[in-house]
Amino acid sequence: MLRELVKRWGNYKVMVRWLSRFFYYLDRYFIARRSLLPLKEVYQEVKVKVRDAVISLIDQEREGKQIDQALLKNILDLFMEIGTGQMDYYKEDFEPALIKYSAAYYSRKASSWILEDSCPDYMLKAEEYLKREEDRVSHYLHSSSEPKLLEKVQHELLSVYASKLLEKEDSGCRVLLGNDKGEDLSRMFRLFSKIPKGLDPVANIFQQHVTATGTVLVKQVEDAAGSKANKKYVVGLQQQSIDLAHCWQDFVREVIELHDKYEAYVNDCFQNHALFNKAFKMAFETLCDKGVGGSSMAELVATFCNDILRKRSKKLSDIEETLEKVIKLLSYISGKDLFAGFYWKKLATRLLFDNSANDDHERCMLMKLKQQCGPQFTLKMEDMVDANPGIDLKVTTLNTDFWPSYKSFDLNLPAEVQKGVEVFREFYQTKMKKRKLAWIYSLGTCNIIGKFEPKTMELIVTTYQASALLLFNSSDRLTYSAIMTRLNLTDDDVVRILHSLSCAKYRILNKEPNTKSIAPTDHFEFNSKFTNKMRRIRIPLPPVDEKKKVIEDVDRDRDTQLMLNCAYHEASKDLRYQQLVWECKEQLCRIFKPDLEAIKKRIEILITKDYMVRDKDNAILLRYVP
Repeated sequence: MLRELVKRWGNYKVMVRWLSRFFYYLDRYFIARRSLLPLKEVYQEVKVKVRDAVISLIDQEREGKQIDQALLKNILDLFMEIGTGQMDYYKEDFEPALIKYSAAYYSRKASSWILEDSCPDYMLKAEEYLKREEDRVSHYLHSSSEPKLLEKVQHELLSVYASKLLEKEDSGCRVLLGNDKGEDLSRMFRLFSKIPKGLDPVANIFQQHVTATGTVLVKQVEDAAGSKANKKYVVGLQQQSIDLAHCWQDFVREVIELHDKYEAYVNDCFQNHALFNKAFKMAFETLCDKGVGGSSMAELVATFCNDILRKRSKKLSDIEETLEKVIKLLSYISGKDLFAGFYWKKLATRLLFDNSANDDHERCMLMKLKQQCGPQFTLKMEDMVDANPGIDLKVTTLNTDFWPSYKSFDLNLPAEVQKGVEVFREFYQTKMKKRKLAWIYSLGTCNIIGKFEPKTMELIVTTYQASALLLFNSSDRLTYSAIMTRLNLTDDDVVRILHSLSCAKYRILNKEPNTKSIAPTDHFEFNSKFTNKMRRIRIPLPPVDEKKKVIEDVDRDRDTQLMLNCAYHEASKDLRYQQLVWECKEQLCRIFKPDLEAIKKRIEILITKDYMVRDKDNAILLRYVP
């Protein structure tokens, strides 16, 4: 029937095309007068049978049988062409029946599959049959039927059974997530994204799964920490502390790994869809707001950062990548200020105790924190890192009450050393606000690197010598007077420095004229040809006779002792003059042998300053003035 209809329709189109003008009268009047059926009425007689025959063939094709697709194409063209270019006949007489019978067909299929198949198998079939419907449209159906047909098929296969399919006990969405079935999850996303709000339940299950997985992780680490804590009397308190610290560090690493895993799910399986990004974010916010073993996630993450940024940490080849992951984790922590507090304290410890493994990594982390949380978040920390002197600086503070006195000069330090001094001064003032620092540069030593043409060598010198040598980094040739002016030292000190560097065993500087003594008219330049078989040499300064200085200091101390003793004995009771002299001598003999004339002189000074007075009635009797 269909083939005969196609044949006659073809003949009709040919005749209409060539003879319509000639037979226009016959078509309008002759057919009507003779009571013959016009072609359109013939169509009305056969359209139902034709429609049912076409749908029957489509059902046969759906069941896997081969059909004549070209024949169906020609028949469906008849529905479109008989309307003289309009789609009314196709849309009214064929398409609704096609949609209705297709819905019934897939309803029967879905009700069978949902009972027999696992979730992945069901989705495979659904995806395959949807692809076949798309191909069917391209082969012989009109393109306008595609959205209506696919919407109905998707409804019957997916919308109707969405809940049962996603919640299947042994193979549903949760099981696929738990078993890392990425390919099946990708198919689930593709299918359910085709139906209205189809992704909502998938995203909810995803969020619940990530939250539950994080909760299990927290429980595991708390149980592990509790187990280690119970063994403290066996392993010792120190070992227990180390084990617990490792527990928390491992926990943060596992959280980062968990984040990487499910972030990959969002990007790969769920095509970075906003709904899944939101679900992922909410799940990790829930996890990161949990307290873990009495510690907040903010504290644990700050401790983890400290672990990977300090010197004794395990070397990480991908440390910057790890820091980037830490920043992602920080974005889910509500108490970012708490993280900043812990991180700030630990950063200070790393810097003050020279325990930071790499300044570049410290700055890298601060830059990432600044991008994530804003400039105010890292303002203080940036100043701390930028304040790093750039050199290894060790300072020994001496209490003047106990240490010998030393002469202090206002040496013009090189910029490299001056920066270190300023950093330490700022730090010291925050700790000891009521104390004042006086720098004794004459006691300092420096290790500097000398780049000579034969080889690079390490020079161990005093701070004075280092300051002189560093002048030649910016000047090729300097005079004696220029060196003295730029260092701000006395002639004696400059002579000793230049002699040690140009006239002694190691001639780091060349001197003109080449004599063995230093004169104010000499010129100096860096000796780039200097070499030595050692790679590390110590360049001493000529010794200074400390005898005079020691004697002066001791005399000053003795004078102080005399004054104090005289004042002490007089304050204790009224004494005769000779008795006071004698008691002071006896007291001081345990330390040094005092001179009687010196004691008498100190007594007269105390009388002059009104610490004591002579008795009016007895001149040899001394009284203390309160």
